Amino acid sequence: MRGSALLPKQLRALGATNKDGRPSWLNSTITANLLSASHQACMHPIHTIVVIALLASTSYVGLLQQSLFETAGPTSYLQGYVDVDSLLEGGRTLELSSRTSWRWQSNDSFSPQQINNASQHLALTTFTFPDSLSSSAQLAPLAEAVPIPANISAKRIPSTPNVLSAISQDSSLSFSIPYAEASDFLKAVQEIPGRSKTSNGKEDKIWIMKAARFSGHGSRRTYRAWLSDGWSSFVDLVKHAETLDIIIMALGYLSMHLTFISLFLSMKRLGSNCWLATSVLLSSLFAFLFGLLITTKLGVSINMVLLSEGLPFLVVTIGFEKSIILTKAVLSASFDSRKKPSTNDAANGHVWGAPPAQSPPSIQDAIQTAVKENGFEIVRDYAIEIAILVAGAASGVQGGLRQFCFLAAWILLFDCLLLFTFYTTILCIKLEINRIKRHVALRKALEEDGINRQVAEKVATSNDWPSGTPDASAAFNIFGKKVRASSVPKFKIWMVTGFVLINVFNLCTIPFRNEKSFKASKGSVSHVLAPAPIDPFKVAENGLDSIYVSAKSQGLETFVTVLPPIKYELEYPSIHYYEDEDEMGLFDIEYTDQFLNAVGGRVIEGVLKSLEDPVLSKWILIALTMSLILNWFLFNAARWSIKEPQSAKRTPPIQAPPRPQHIRKPLPATGVSGSERSTAECEQMLKDKKAPYLTDEELIELSLRGKIPGYAIEKTMEDEELMTRLESFTRAVKIRRAVVSRTPATSEMTHLLESSKTPYKDFNYGLVHGACCENVIGYLPLPLGVAGPLVIDGQSYFLPMATTEGVLVASTSRGCKAINSGGGAVTVITGDGMTRGPCVGFPTLARAGAAKIWLDSEEGQKVMKNAFNSTSRFARLQSMKTALAGTYLYIRFKTTTGDAMGMNMISKGVEKALHIMSTEAGFDDMSIISVSGNFCTDKKPAAINWIDGRGKSVVAEAIIPGHVVRSVLKSDVNALVELNTAKNLIGSAMAGSIGGFNAHASNIITAMFLATGQDPAQNVESSNCITIMKNNNDNLQISVSMPSIEVGTIGGGTILEAQSSMLDLLGVRGAHPTTPGENARKLARIMGAAVLAGELSLCSALAAGHLVKAHMAHNRSQAPTPMRATTPVSAAVEPYIRATREVASPGLALTSGNAGLGLKMTAAR
Repeated sequence: MRGSALLPKQLRALGATNKDGRPSWLNSTITANLLSASHQACMHPIHTIVVIALLASTSYVGLLQQSLFETAGPTSYLQGYVDVDSLLEGGRTLELSSRTSWRWQSNDSFSPQQINNASQHLALTTFTFPDSLSSSAQLAPLAEAVPIPANISAKRIPSTPNVLSAISQDSSLSFSIPYAEASDFLKAVQEIPGRSKTSNGKEDKIWIMKAARFSGHGSRRTYRAWLSDGWSSFVDLVKHAETLDIIIMALGYLSMHLTFISLFLSMKRLGSNCWLATSVLLSSLFAFLFGLLITTKLGVSINMVLLSEGLPFLVVTIGFEKSIILTKAVLSASFDSRKKPSTNDAANGHVWGAPPAQSPPSIQDAIQTAVKENGFEIVRDYAIEIAILVAGAASGVQGGLRQFCFLAAWILLFDCLLLFTFYTTILCIKLEINRIKRHVALRKALEEDGINRQVAEKVATSNDWPSGTPDASAAFNIFGKKVRASSVPKFKIWMVTGFVLINVFNLCTIPFRNEKSFKASKGSVSHVLAPAPIDPFKVAENGLDSIYVSAKSQGLETFVTVLPPIKYELEYPSIHYYEDEDEMGLFDIEYTDQFLNAVGGRVIEGVLKSLEDPVLSKWILIALTMSLILNWFLFNAARWSIKEPQSAKRTPPIQAPPRPQHIRKPLPATGVSGSERSTAECEQMLKDKKAPYLTDEELIELSLRGKIPGYAIEKTMEDEELMTRLESFTRAVKIRRAVVSRTPATSEMTHLLESSKTPYKDFNYGLVHGACCENVIGYLPLPLGVAGPLVIDGQSYFLPMATTEGVLVASTSRGCKAINSGGGAVTVITGDGMTRGPCVGFPTLARAGAAKIWLDSEEGQKVMKNAFNSTSRFARLQSMKTALAGTYLYIRFKTTTGDAMGMNMISKGVEKALHIMSTEAGFDDMSIISVSGNFCTDKKPAAINWIDGRGKSVVAEAIIPGHVVRSVLKSDVNALVELNTAKNLIGSAMAGSIGGFNAHASNIITAMFLATGQDPAQNVESSNCITIMKNNNDNLQISVSMPSIEVGTIGGGTILEAQSSMLDLLGVRGAHPTTPGENARKLARIMGAAVLAGELSLCSALAAGHLVKAHMAHNRSQAPTPMRATTPVSAAVEPYIRATREVASPGLALTSGNAGLGLKMTAAR
């Protein structure tokens, strides 16, 4: 619950803004301080975490150091003897007098000095003997066996069983004695003889008070006793607590754990399985330690019962909503910053001579944005909650409420400070680690898809957030700050060394702290570890009744101090009081040197003994684990090579490169260029790998003479000291154009290429080289339009289409408008699996048949699946289908490929699986004819793709209201259904079509393939489609089923800048961050819906064309002859355009029926 929820709605925005809507002075001041604190913390994340962890460790040591180092002075009691004072401190005093109307009433403020002659003060004690009713060998002692000194007037009273006595089989004895004699009595009954004589030959077992035991330091037995005592204390608390209290506390703890679970679920929905939720809990723990230390230092008494009762309700009431709000804000800001385009990038790539791009938004920027937007509200909530707790602390309510409110106020104050320092630092590191993981995953996915490592690295860097800068080759990001690769080892050494030294110093100084500080700490510990107050009526109800009757009958004022139950255990005295003096602890060291014993010995012994503490040792283990994780991360940051592998430090060039010269008209191969270098000098520079220093004419001449192969010009031109990789590639393209233009064998036809209008400048050839194309001579601009928007599964999309066919985009837009009028398209993915069908051969048919049987068996499937899956993190074999043709066996592997189209990825897996089959499955006589045996089938029409599917299988549907069919599509439902049946179904069947039961699905698929960087050749099988139309209550129900759409969002042409920007337009660029393959499936859904729009529009135009023709014939009008070449789409849509002009329609309205978007596009004639 947020603190502002306690205020009326009209007051919740109080203090946030002025009357003019601008942030108030208070808002601006608080936000500025929060921004400064979070900025400093995020700029120095390691320092922030280490410092806060050290402070928390120091707070913990400050609370518990008396138990860690017993060097502060003499102990309060002798080892082996009961500490009577501690037993008496846990008692509860009751008063019975006329002032209380002769009823028992709690009076904890009573002091023994208030006793007068007319009253008595008794102590009531109960001895508990565990398991004494379940075994004859462990019978409880008789009351007469209790050794009561003669000078003590102890009287036995009825004991009171607890709620668990029947289960625990405990028995008890109760006595009342004058309070002044209680100390001597407890010392006298430290040992009680047992009823059953159990002897080991040297001594008998006796009942010994558990409080009387050696607490040797460093002994493993001590820790077992510590755990045992802790469990016993918990059981005692349950035994003697009120039933209603137990139920309330159980519900409180259940709610607290449900709050923890809710925190983890909320963070998981935000993309973090455990790290962020664990960090929130760790931050809250640190706040608790800081608040508890401050509270105890200020002298406020806090005990374990108060903490155990109050903390669950504090957690449930306050919760972790503020941390979740800040996390959401940071992630939202990071996503928004990532989506912002760079204002300095050219529209189609890097521009020579352009100013360097501004620094991209960083992780710190996202955190600053989140703090700026939500910081004041979070602080306001904290302030309201702290104010309420301060009011509770200032109230006069007894029973621990004031103390707990005081503690809780401090906890919330430190929690607020840590939220904007410690937790924001964790967020910063988490986002940075996620960025590097995405970078590496994308690079490896591209490499698995066959992309060159250098290109894959460049693409991954361009997709990074924060994205790399132009000089990213020399440095990379660690925690959002630019760090050079050479500084990583130094950074690691300083970080680890500083962390170890500060921790060692902190621990070593504890033994040297003065006695006063130890005393203060002891007081703090006593506050926190004070024994739990008991319910006196739960412990001694029967005894109190007995005293009540006697005191009231005599009219005697009585004060009774009910002591906590005292436990005994049946044990041999030598074992119970055993102190392992001869057995040294794990870190016990004996010093002989006097100086070392005095100084160094105390330091080392103090540090080493601290490691034996059961809690502090876990802190140290956590610190070492975190150190290992950070070291692993930093080592991998360097190993992952976020910089380009062969990048070198940029140095000034040896000589100024000559300016590119104007290339003259073609010269004979033996001609002399304008350079002063001879042919021999040029060839020598080529051998010395100094080709980039040659002029363009010299390089052209060398290439024409065969010294530089045409395919190797880019590699020859690379020189990081002279020019960037992009500049060298562009220069190589320019030279290759001249070489092709001047090649003697083809110069008659190609001489115009050098000066042609085919563009080559301003293109990022770094993404092309080694990935998309070879022997590059430029690029071809293609008209790019958008259709839509189209509502697909509740989300609106503009559809990018690259085409040279007029009216195609306009026609698709009309279909989008009609579909939107009916509520949009609904899509379903029915299959997802790319295929590869190798062909293998065997000597005989019998061997081929045996191989088929083995592959179809469970064992064969398992072996092949394990082999295939071992080659990739994304490719997972789904199924294998086999077919036998003579001695040839065809195996159709069907696999998932993540967000890549995946042909290269699958080919590697197929090769590995076939190798395992040949070498380990007993088919060594198998020969691999071809990795692709046309059983896939790729880029060819095939019935197997139509039947079994390939890539993504998509079905898209829409219901168009009848009035929309008439008003927008200018047709009617029955005419469309008839046309679809006659044309798409019967007509295609008459033609013997395979997967061609549609009007023009290939048109839409090809245009979107070109726009989004898909393989255009896979249009063949991706266009498999059947269009179905039905009359559904006078509404048109249309659907398209496309079983083999082959798309990907990484690899291939998707890495090119223009194509990747179109994927950005659709929100599917790159790999999906959490669900591999989701982006590719989403792209397939969009394409299926786009085909649906295209089919609807063209079929409507064809149907309307008949009506228009009849109308024109009836009016004896002659349709004008088109002035341009027609296509099937334009021929069908043209009559519609002419008809709509008669009703003053200026063009096709690209307006969503729901959104009312006023975008209009006029059909080009």
